[in-house]
Amino acid sequence: MSATELVWFKSSYSGSAGDDCVEVATTEHAIHVRDSKDLTRPAFTVGREGWERFVRYAVDH
Repeated sequence: MSATELVWFKSSYSGSAGDDCVEVATTEHAIHVRDSKDLTRPAFTVGREGWERFVRYAVDH
């Protein structure tokens, strides 16, 4: 699935002024993360297990 076919949504931690724009898209096996201010950069993709570990770490720290 290409980045243009994914359904992206803005992170709840992104600023409302539009200056901190992190978007994520989920698929059955992966989480895709991108900077919506610079769509020329490729999205970062991580497996669901890795994403869950990252989120747990972020919540704890």
